[in-house]
Amino acid sequence: MPIVIYVFSLCTFAFGLSEFVVAGLVSVMADDLGSPITAVGSAIAAYALGAAIGAPILTALLVTWRDRAVLLLTLAVLGLGSLLLAKVDQLLALYLLRFLIGLAHGVFMAVASNVAVKLVEPARAGRALSVVWIGLTLSLALGVPLGTVLGSFWSWRVIFVVLGVLGLFSVIGLLRLMPSEGAPQTAPQGGPIASLAAIMHTALLSAAGIAMLVSVAVFSFFTYVSPFVLEVTEGGVQLLGLAMLMFGGCTILGNLLGGYVADRYDSTRCLMAALSLLAASLALLYVAKHCAWAVLVLVGVLGALFFAIVTLSTLRLLNLAKTLAPHATGVASGLSIAAFNLGTAVGGAIGGVLITHLGLAYLPLAGVGAALIALLALSAQAAPDPAPAAHAEPQRQR
Repeated sequence: MPIVIYVFSLCTFAFGLSEFVVAGLVSVMADDLGSPITAVGSAIAAYALGAAIGAPILTALLVTWRDRAVLLLTLAVLGLGSLLLAKVDQLLALYLLRFLIGLAHGVFMAVASNVAVKLVEPARAGRALSVVWIGLTLSLALGVPLGTVLGSFWSWRVIFVVLGVLGLFSVIGLLRLMPSEGAPQTAPQGGPIASLAAIMHTALLSAAGIAMLVSVAVFSFFTYVSPFVLEVTEGGVQLLGLAMLMFGGCTILGNLLGGYVADRYDSTRCLMAALSLLAASLALLYVAKHCAWAVLVLVGVLGALFFAIVTLSTLRLLNLAKTLAPHATGVASGLSIAAFNLGTAVGGAIGGVLITHLGLAYLPLAGVGAALIALLALSAQAAPDPAPAAHAEPQRQR
C-alpha cells in the first residue's frame, strides 16, 4: 500500500475530529460565547452543509487541477480555519468558518478516496479505501471523546489550535510523500461542465440516494441516542458513555470489514446483505429498548454496519462512474460523501419529528423504514458490479 494513503488517513482523522468534536463541546462553547445551545449546535449543520456542497460540486469545478494541489489547498483551509476558530467570539464567524472547513472536508474526502483507489490494483481498491476512511472512524472512537474531555475541563479553543497544527502537519506530510504529477491533468471534454453534468447521471444519483437513506436510517436514531439511553432504556450516564465508545470502536471494525469483503465479493450483493442487517438491528433496538446490555451491543452493531456500508457504497459508486462517467470518478466519490452528510441532517430532522408525535421509544422505527426503502431501491437496480470501462482514465504516476 503506498505510504501516501496512510497520510490520507491522518488527514481524515483531522477532518473527522473537526466535524464531530463540536457535538461534545456545544455546552462549553455556548457558555463561552454567551449564546443558546441550539445556536451553537447549528455550527454542526453548517459544517455538514459545506461538506455536502463541496464534495460533488467543488470537486467537479476543480477537475482540471492536479490532485496534489487540490488536497494541499483543502488541508491549508483546515489548518488556518481551525486556528481562526480558536479566536472567534461571534456566532456569524463561527458559522462561516465551519462552513468553509466543511467545503474543504467534502473536497478532500472525494479526491483522496478517488486517488487512493487509483494508486492500487483493482483487487486492493476496497482495502485502500478503508485505510483512507479509518482516520474518520478513529476520530469518532478516540479523538472526539478525548477532545470533549479536554475541551470541557481545559478550553474548547485549545482543541481547535490542536486541529490547526494537525492540518498544517498534514500539509507538510503530503508535500513530502505525495509526488507531483509529471504533467497537468488533461481536462475531460467539456471540462468542469462535463464533470458537473455527471452529478445528474440517473444511475449515479440513484446510488447516492441509497447512501443518503443509509445515513438517514442510522442518524435518525443516533442523533438522539443520549435521551434514548437515558430516558427509554434508563441506563444512566455510564451506559451512555459505554454506548458511545461501542459505536466509535465498532466503526473501525466495520470500516475494515467493508474494505475486506469489497475486495472479495460483489459489492452490490454485500451492500444488500448489510442493509438487511441494518434494518434488523434497528428493529431489535425497538424490541429490546428496555434491556441495557442489548442496547449496548446493538449500538455497537449499528456503528460497524454504518461504516461497512460507507466503504461498500463509495466503492460501488466509483465502479459505476468508471463505466458511466470515467472522466468524473472524483465527482462520483463526492456524491457519496454529500449523500451521507445530507442524510445525517435529514435523519436528525426525521427523528425529531417522530419524537414530537410518537415519543422517544419509537425512534428506531424511523431507521427501520429508511433501511428497508434503501434495500428495495437497491434491489430494483441491483446488477453485478460493472467492469471498469476500457477507456477509463489510466492510473497516473503521483
